[in-house]
Amino acid sequence: MTSGGTELDEAPEELTLAAEFDDPTRAQWQELVAGVLAKSGREVTPEEAEAALATVTDDGITIAGLYAAEDAPGVDTGVPGLSPFVRGARPEGQVADGWLVRQRHAFPADVEVAEAHDVLMAELENGVSSLWLVLGDAGGPPVAALDGLLEGVFVDLAPIALEAGRDTPDAAAALLRFAEQAGAGAIPGSLGYDPLLDRTQGGPALDQQYRDALVEHARTAAASHPQLRTVVADGRPYHRAGGSDAQELGAALAAGVAALRTLTEAGLSTDEAFARLEFRFAATADQFATLAKLRAVRRCWDRIGDVSGAAESSRAMAQHAVTSPAMITRRDPWVNMLRSTVAAVGAGLGGAAAVTVLPFDSELGRPDEAARRLARNTQALLLEESHLAHVIDPAGGSWYVESLTDALAHAAWEEFTRIERDGGIEAVLDDGSLAARLDATWQQRAGRIAARLDPITGVSEFPNLHEELPRRAPRPDTDHEGGLPRRRYAEVFETLRDRADAAEERPTVFLATIGKLAEYTARVSFTQNLMGAGGIVTVDGPGGTDTAEIANAFRGAGTPVAVIASSDKNYDQYAADVAAALREAGAARILLAGKKDIDGVDGTLHAGCDAAAVLRDTLDELEGQR
Repeated sequence: MTSGGTELDEAPEELTLAAEFDDPTRAQWQELVAGVLAKSGREVTPEEAEAALATVTDDGITIAGLYAAEDAPGVDTGVPGLSPFVRGARPEGQVADGWLVRQRHAFPADVEVAEAHDVLMAELENGVSSLWLVLGDAGGPPVAALDGLLEGVFVDLAPIALEAGRDTPDAAAALLRFAEQAGAGAIPGSLGYDPLLDRTQGGPALDQQYRDALVEHARTAAASHPQLRTVVADGRPYHRAGGSDAQELGAALAAGVAALRTLTEAGLSTDEAFARLEFRFAATADQFATLAKLRAVRRCWDRIGDVSGAAESSRAMAQHAVTSPAMITRRDPWVNMLRSTVAAVGAGLGGAAAVTVLPFDSELGRPDEAARRLARNTQALLLEESHLAHVIDPAGGSWYVESLTDALAHAAWEEFTRIERDGGIEAVLDDGSLAARLDATWQQRAGRIAARLDPITGVSEFPNLHEELPRRAPRPDTDHEGGLPRRRYAEVFETLRDRADAAEERPTVFLATIGKLAEYTARVSFTQNLMGAGGIVTVDGPGGTDTAEIANAFRGAGTPVAVIASSDKNYDQYAADVAAALREAGAARILLAGKKDIDGVDGTLHAGCDAAAVLRDTLDELEGQR
C-alpha cells in the first residue's frame, strides 16, 4: 500500500494487544499487594497477601482479591436459553425488548379509582411495561376496584401482577373476567397466589377455599393463558428476616417444590405445573451478589426440573427481582436511589425477566409522584440510555462472577436439600428451625452493622443531623401477628437517631482535643461521624496541652460526657492528666478516640468497636444527667 508516495507496512494478520509487555504473574501481583499493605501498617508476606484481602460472606463463601483463569469453577454454564439456564432463560436474552419494568402500586383503600387509574395510565405511557397491583387484604383498594383501575389497559400487552393476600382468589377471578370481557385472549402476568403467605407474613391460616381457587386458576391458566403465572415462590420474606443469599434461594426453591407438589397432586402435568410458577427475589446493593444469585438459582431450578421429569422448555425459571426493602433507609433517604440503581443493574444483568425498583421514600410512607417517577426512570435510564439489555449475559466468562455463581449454587442447593430432608418448607416454617437459622445469620450481620463494618451511608456513616426528611402520607398497617420478622439494616442507628431527636435539647459530647490541629483532626472527624450516627453533636475543645484550659472548656459545654482526641504520642504524655482534670470538672463518662489503655478513661472509640452500644450508653448517660 502507498500513501502520498510512501510505502507503508501491511497490517499484521493478528493484532496482539500489550504484545510489548511481559505477562504479569500472580506472584508479582502478590508482591505488589504486600508492598501496599506494608505502607498501611500491615506487614504480610507475598504468600499471605491474597488471604489478607479475602472476605467471607454469610454463606461461608470466600471472596478473593484476585480471580484468574485458574480460579474459574470449570462448570459448563451452557448457552443462553438452554439448560442449565445459568446464562439466561431466553436464547436472545433481553436484547429484543429489555426486561419488564414492573412498578408496584399500593394505593390507599379509600383512593378515588379514577385518580389511581390516571396514575397507572401515566406510568404505562412513560415507560412502565408491567403493573404490580396491591389490592384488598394486602393493603390496597378493594378487589371490586380492579375494573376501574385497569380500564383501557391492554392486559395482553402489559402484564399484570397481583398482590391481594387472602383476597387473591377474588382478585384473580376479577382479572381473568376483565381480560375476557376486554377480548384480550391469552394474558401474561401473575395472579399472585402464595401458599405460604400465612406462615411467612403471619395472620390467620389460609382456608381451603384459597387453596382450591389456586388449583382451579392454575388449570385455567394452563388451558387458556400459557404465559400467566399463578403461584409466586417468594424469597423476599427470608431475605427480610435477615437470611443470607443462599438461605433466600434455598427457601424459595423449597417453596417452589411445595407448589409443584400441590399442582401435580391436583392433576396438572409436571410441565404445566412448572409453567405456573414465578419466583421473586430481593436485589441488593451488592451488585455482583445479586447478579450471581439469579444465575445460580436458575441452575438449581433446572436441576429440580430435570429430576422431576419436566421438559427442558419448561424448566427456565421466571424471575421477578425487587430492590431490597431491608436495605432501604428512612434517614438520608436520597441515598436509596443509589442503592436501588446498583441493585437494578445487578438484577437486569443477572437475567431477571421483571425488575421492580421500590421508590426511595417507601419507608417514610406512601411514595409521592416524584418518587414513583424516579423509580421508573431509574430503569428507563438503564435500558434506554445505558443499553444494559443489549448484551446477552454480560457477566458470562467473568472468573469472579462464574466462581461466585457456582459457589452460591452449591450453597443454595445445600440449604434446599436440608429443608427437604427436614420435611419441606411448611414443616421448617412451622417448627421454627428455618427462622432460627435466619436469625443466626441476622445476628452476625447485625453485629457487623453495629460495629460499622457494614457501613450504611447517610446513617452509620456520614450522617446529616440537619436533614429535613420528606413528609409522606402513612401507609396502611398490613402487619400481622406471627410470620417471619421484617428487618431493616439501618434500624438500629435510626432508632438511636429518633431517640436523640426526641430529646428537649440535642444530646452533646465534648471533644477534649490535645495538641495541635494536625495531631487531632483525624480522630475528631472519626468521633464526630460516630456520634452523629446516634444523633449526638460534638463541641470542640481548645486544643493545646493546658489541662486547666481544657477542663474549663468542658465545664462551659454543659455536658457530662467527654471524648479525648489526639495522637498516640500525645496520649502517652498528656491523656491521663487530661482525664483526671475532666473528671474533677464533673465528667461522668470519659471516652478516648483510639485503642490506647489510659488511666481514668471509661472506654474507647475505634474502627470496629460496637458503635451502637457506645451510642446507647452515651445517650443513657446524657439522659440520666438531665
